[in-house]
Amino acid sequence: MNRKRTPPIFKEYTQGQVILLPTDLEAQIPPKHLVRVVNTAIEKMDLTALLAQYRGGGASSYHPKMLLKVLIYAYTQQLYSSRKIAKALRENIYFMWLSGNQQPDFRTINRFRSVVVKDVIEDIFTSVLELLIEEGYVKLGNYFLDGTKMEANANKYSWVWAKSTRRYKQKLQEKVKELIVQIEQVNEAENAEYGERDLEEMGPDEPLDSEKLEQKIQELNQRLKDQQDKPQELQAEVVKQDVSPKPDEKPAKPKKKRGRRGKSKLQKAQDALKKLQEDSLPRQKKYEDHERKLAGRNSYSKTDVDATFMRMKDDYMKNGQLKPGYNLQMGTEGQFVVGFSVHQRPGDPGCLVPHLSGVKDKLGRLPKNVIADSGYGSEENYAYLEQEQVGIYVKYNTFGKEQRARFKPNPFAVDQLKYDPEKDELICPADKRLKYQYTFHTKTDNGYRAERRCYEAEDCSGCLLKEQCTKAKGNRR
Repeated sequence: MNRKRTPPIFKEYTQGQVILLPTDLEAQIPPKHLVRVVNTAIEKMDLTALLAQYRGGGASSYHPKMLLKVLIYAYTQQLYSSRKIAKALRENIYFMWLSGNQQPDFRTINRFRSVVVKDVIEDIFTSVLELLIEEGYVKLGNYFLDGTKMEANANKYSWVWAKSTRRYKQKLQEKVKELIVQIEQVNEAENAEYGERDLEEMGPDEPLDSEKLEQKIQELNQRLKDQQDKPQELQAEVVKQDVSPKPDEKPAKPKKKRGRRGKSKLQKAQDALKKLQEDSLPRQKKYEDHERKLAGRNSYSKTDVDATFMRMKDDYMKNGQLKPGYNLQMGTEGQFVVGFSVHQRPGDPGCLVPHLSGVKDKLGRLPKNVIADSGYGSEENYAYLEQEQVGIYVKYNTFGKEQRARFKPNPFAVDQLKYDPEKDELICPADKRLKYQYTFHTKTDNGYRAERRCYEAEDCSGCLLKEQCTKAKGNRR
């Protein structure tokens, strides 16, 4: 017996239904929705610095408080395009409620974030964090830190290397001093005073900058002008070659004279001075400009002087090519970004201390614990975290390798040598003792001074294990 099928029941759907009163958007936003958190945060902020960016008079502007709410909420939803944000203001109920149904176009949004908010964005970020801490969303308990390389919008073949700049500058200074000595030799009185020695003010160990070089060029120029007023003291000296034949040789045929004369000392000095003015001085200024832009870095890009050349994680050519970029460090807690910083150094170990120092300056304190991978493991970082009484959950750089099943420690490594505390000596695998020699210090880019102790073996000659132990010609250190 076939049972009669019950027809489906649907809710009433009338698309063209007329609503006498407009819908209240407030009633459609959940009480604990993130958009309400953003709205409350901005309402509690002191926006005096932001309002100061606006001048009086003219046509009315969209309120910066509304634009700031929209911008921050858009970022939480991973909307970064100004056109997509403008579209959300027309279509998304949360954006409509946040903006009060106002619909600024993408040009207004782009100008607001690139011009108006640019100088106060860090203060706004800090204010939002303080509110999140106050409301309990962020407790500064476990701080997860990681970094990534971001490629700069710059020509990847526009590099300037610090090592090359120093080498070229050193060669230029040596050449400049030779030219200055050549010019000075025109003055016979100075030759009698200095002889074959270099000039005192331009000694071989004294650095030469563009300002000193420019002053010296002016001084030499004046001296050469004074010499031109004394032609009787500087007669043309033509270098004559001894062309008389030797007793067992036939006399050479006389060469035709081409009418060329040898240059006098004064002419040679003038040529050298011209080279200093037109070639050496501009190059010296160029190298000094490179050093100023490098600011202690090993490289920079000509089209983006703040970018440093570094290896990116996405190496499509698999050749380790260096590209201009930045090292972005970011710390999170509960999916909230608590701290961020941008660095010009490619390595992560040197970024931890300045990053956490910035977090402390903004929030007044550091998180209870810091969690990071082995890329941040260094003596400097461990010492800083211990000094600040922060929980350390940072692996040292060889931790992962040591956890492998096939890992075998190198018995000749420094940390594997036996130590005799009574005699303050190390013992190598060949039972030879390395005695303490001296203590020295190293300094990092952040200014941290690390103490190092040097030990040296008494006699490694004839040791069968020396090739495995050290590559030094002498004793193991």
